[in-house]
Amino acid sequence: MKKSLTRSLFALAILASMSSCATVFGGRVTEYQRTKPAVGQPAREIRAGALIADVFLFWPGAIVDFATGAIYRPK
Repeated sequence: MKKSLTRSLFALAILASMSSCATVFGGRVTEYQRTKPAVGQPAREIRAGALIADVFLFWPGAIVDFATGAIYRPK
């Protein structure tokens, strides 16, 4: 029993570290976050905390966050 619990907790810890922070914890992605700004419009702001967490925990998670648009702050 104790061995299976330890393995389950270890698997959960690895799964959590391989996820992208802004996608998992950032909430629903809005249309503003999904669309690229047009020419002449200001760039979207990035969630600094999520980016830092992605870099330190699992850097490929940042790729997922940028691809989904979850890394950008909602309007």
